[in-house]
Amino acid sequence: MRLRILSPVALTCVALTCAATALTPLAEARPGNGYSMGSRGGRTYSAPPSTATAPGYARPMDRSLAPSSAPMPSSRPYPYGAPSRPMMGGGYANRHPFMTGFFGGFLGAGLFGLLSGHGFFGGFGGGGSMIGFLFQVLVFGAIFVWILRRLGAARGAGVRNMGGAPSSPYGQAPVTVTPDDYRAFQRLLVDIQAAWSAQNLNALSSMTTPEMASYFNEQLSDYASRGARNVTSNVRFLQGDLSEAWREGNLTYATVAMRYSLIDVTTDMMGNVIDGSTTTPVNVTELWTFLRADGRGNWVLSAIQQTT
Repeated sequence: MRLRILSPVALTCVALTCAATALTPLAEARPGNGYSMGSRGGRTYSAPPSTATAPGYARPMDRSLAPSSAPMPSSRPYPYGAPSRPMMGGGYANRHPFMTGFFGGFLGAGLFGLLSGHGFFGGFGGGGSMIGFLFQVLVFGAIFVWILRRLGAARGAGVRNMGGAPSSPYGQAPVTVTPDDYRAFQRLLVDIQAAWSAQNLNALSSMTTPEMASYFNEQLSDYASRGARNVTSNVRFLQGDLSEAWREGNLTYATVAMRYSLIDVTTDMMGNVIDGSTTTPVNVTELWTFLRADGRGNWVLSAIQQTT
């Protein structure tokens, strides 16, 4: 077997190819790298409600330290981990389990009487004639329809009493988000991008939970190990609205849909652009969850979720 010796030109090409491969940027390079990550307290594995800013679905968490008895894979479609709802339709047994059992026993007893020669309910007037049997069937059907209508009326009254107001599946008191809170969210959006670009881990740690700070540190370290750097600039908040806000113990959470534009560029250590544009901004829509401890006052970022 003969070994082939590569020429200097071929070696140079191989080296350049390896370097280019090592510097290949992630698909989305901004803070979070386009992943869903972080924790939303007890709602980490529940889909946040859609909003006018983010009318689609929120992608499940790719990474989270929040405990879950049955964590959902990120490929699972929305809603993931959401409270189960009774299926509308799908058979009478699914809609009225009590009535199914009641009438099932009733019907079973009648058929047993019919098969034993005593009529559907022991016979009409003691006889087992076909006319008596049919009369009993009609009576049974009338009672059945009457009870169904009563159940439907009761169900309709229950829906009307709700007044069309959405109810919280978590049974928690609503949280009011003030204009000052919204301004704080916008500042965090801009300041976190700036700290990310400056690779200022101390600043990132002061604006995020320890979990999110660890993810950002890991991503920035990955860039450095590949000889690359991501810089975001000219961040402009375009639109936002509240998805949900709630309280767990002494922590208050707020998930906000935010649409913003920014310059997102990845360069090598010499400043050469690997990916992105230094002049053309990109538009991004994400769901950011913030939390704060009651009495402390400062909001910090606890999760970022992508939208579909």
